[in-house]
Amino acid sequence: MYKLFIVIIALGIQTLSAQQLQQPFDFPVLLSGSFGELRSNHFHSGIDFKTQGVEGKPIHAVQSGYVSRISVSPWGYGNALYLTHPDGTTTVYAHLQRFTPAIAQYIKEQQYAQESFNVNLFPEPEQFPFEQGEIIAYSGNTGSSAGPHLHFEVRDTQSEEILDPIEYFKAEITDTRAPQIKGILVCPIEGKGVVNGSRKKLELKNQAKTTPTKIEAWGEIGLAVKAYDYMDNTTNIYGIKEITLYLEDEVIFHSYLDRFAFDETRFLNSFVDYEEWKERKSFYMRSFVEPGNRLRFIESQDQGIIRIDEERQYHLTYLLADAFGNEVEQTIQIEGKEQEIPEIEQTNRELFHWYSENRFGAKSIRMTIPKGNLYNNLYFRYVVKEDSVAIADTHILHNTPVPLHKSAQLSLRLQIDTLENKQQYGIVRIEKGRTSWIGGDYRNGWIDGEIKELGTYSIRQDTKAPTITPIDSKNWIVKQRFSFRLSDNLSGVATYRGEIDGQYVLFEMNSKSVISYKFDKERLKRGKHKLQLTVVDAAGNRSKHTHIFVW
Repeated sequence: MYKLFIVIIALGIQTLSAQQLQQPFDFPVLLSGSFGELRSNHFHSGIDFKTQGVEGKPIHAVQSGYVSRISVSPWGYGNALYLTHPDGTTTVYAHLQRFTPAIAQYIKEQQYAQESFNVNLFPEPEQFPFEQGEIIAYSGNTGSSAGPHLHFEVRDTQSEEILDPIEYFKAEITDTRAPQIKGILVCPIEGKGVVNGSRKKLELKNQAKTTPTKIEAWGEIGLAVKAYDYMDNTTNIYGIKEITLYLEDEVIFHSYLDRFAFDETRFLNSFVDYEEWKERKSFYMRSFVEPGNRLRFIESQDQGIIRIDEERQYHLTYLLADAFGNEVEQTIQIEGKEQEIPEIEQTNRELFHWYSENRFGAKSIRMTIPKGNLYNNLYFRYVVKEDSVAIADTHILHNTPVPLHKSAQLSLRLQIDTLENKQQYGIVRIEKGRTSWIGGDYRNGWIDGEIKELGTYSIRQDTKAPTITPIDSKNWIVKQRFSFRLSDNLSGVATYRGEIDGQYVLFEMNSKSVISYKFDKERLKRGKHKLQLTVVDAAGNRSKHTHIFVW
């Protein structure tokens, strides 16, 4: 079965790489990010082209097609363009600085029609056709981008699954450098395995090709690997394309990341050791599979779990490869030694099953985790910190970070309920001293909300309106542009609206919460005018700023 799996992959790669695309830029290809890299709660869904450290580079259509979608947002992809092609693929160009004049005019008309900066548009196929090589947009740094670059994707148009674009550009990229292994985790399975006399994970850092650290284990264990890939002519680090783990000469785990669907991407939280990521921001990729992990690019034998039940040496070998066939190998020796396996502590804990719905309730809390949201069975531990002067208790939902694939319903009860505006109450997440707003709906003294992770939660109230701060106001008329910075103390800015003389005007927003209105000579006539800006946070608190000006 494993050999058949490899053959199918190889055939797929040959078909894909035969379809070379024109590169989107006029200068040599260098990447700052690769497909499938591990990110917070998701796999990176494309490749990132370097743009020589600047914005405004012309982007060319990689093949003929038409614009099927346009999105504008201060977050995520920022300004993004989607082109659909005759071969059944759609290419995505994100974090754009600006569009071609015809597309930009269309967007502006739609923004005024919808009275919103954020738009998600689906033009007709005949509206914006492009030939291969035509300029379609200009590179930028919009949305959730940390620096100028082009995020580029190739999707299967029908299924909307994301494909690895690097297969289309191999002729343009030089890569003779192999991945490097930075560490290995030896993970005893809770209640079923032990390593060096402990139930704790053993971390092996900066080992040679054969690990010299003494490892004695008994029962069931799993391995995880931390590694990066590299390319020629750059100092960037990249994700790992392929991982194979051998026990003796037999493959027990294999992953080959060449495509995935968006509804699979949060399975990353099971693919990696989630606790290592949350506590130390370190990505270890597991080579054993939790029962609730449904990633299709993984193949395993016995879920990749190693059963140490004989007092002998167990030889394991990692083989990691990149998209260009560069490989690194590392061997791990584990000595089978019979040891006592610590039992799972079950006192004051409740068993949650990964395959079913789970419900929990106590004096001032109700929680429902729908089926399909846990990746493994969980001996759930609950602790409450009562505070008679607080508006609500603090609820600790388990003692280690636990991700949920989608969400769970959480209801917390208010101890003090005095606000007339019930929207000003909200569930909050408390993590390492920081409080983040979850929100929710008021119901007879309870707040109902949704959470994506088990952790520490309580209720707070937000009665403070957002802050509107003018930027460079003395030069507004000279520069013909109004700019403001928007901020909020807790729940965050939810909406904003600008009007001049009672008519909507388009304020554009960037990811730093700065909004700007550039004088629109087609809509704004010379004379005396009144600008009014209204900002509302997620708790319904409202601020207004009024400015009289002559232009």
